[in-house]
Amino acid sequence: MTEPTTFKSSTDWQQSSEPLVIVDVQEGDCWPVDVRSESTTKDQLDEGLHPIIAIGEYAAPGRPLNVTGVVASMNMSVLGTATDRVQVNIAHGAIVRQWVSNILTYAGQAPSTYEQTPVVGQPVYVDDSADLSAGVTVSMSPLNWNDVENPLAGVLWYCQDEIADGQVGGARAISTFDTALPNAATEQEYCVMLVAGFRELV
Repeated sequence: MTEPTTFKSSTDWQQSSEPLVIVDVQEGDCWPVDVRSESTTKDQLDEGLHPIIAIGEYAAPGRPLNVTGVVASMNMSVLGTATDRVQVNIAHGAIVRQWVSNILTYAGQAPSTYEQTPVVGQPVYVDDSADLSAGVTVSMSPLNWNDVENPLAGVLWYCQDEIADGQVGGARAISTFDTALPNAATEQEYCVMLVAGFRELV
């Protein structure tokens, strides 16, 4: 298990320049961030960090209909200030690189089953469970460890350098999308295509 301790920060986090729908929100309304998670020890938002987050109430009944998106930038005063302004891209179809947990289900506040053969298009969710490392906000489980619904974040997708015969990174005859994971908690780097469909259905 990789156990990232910080949110995604590499220069290639943004895998598509469009679409782009930026909304301003307050840091204190973003989760799972800082103490606003089941572990209460998530990484804090900072300039240069780009996690997928949910916006609004993280307890039922406010979830799972939260708006979700990826942090694009922020205007930070002091680390952990709830009123700092965060710019979040909530555009349906944007593709970003993230740490993703392969946990599929929980039982008794512990991981129970794991995805071993992820596929392109597989749903992923904003998950505030304590079993995710401090730098990981997304899993493959539709429920958190308290059996509360997780907001849909998007679906697994190809990164620019993973699609067959793509130009980025050179020609490839086959896709390099990782479809083999161990039968254990694993936090793997994947690209996620943001999806707004769940919140638009209600």
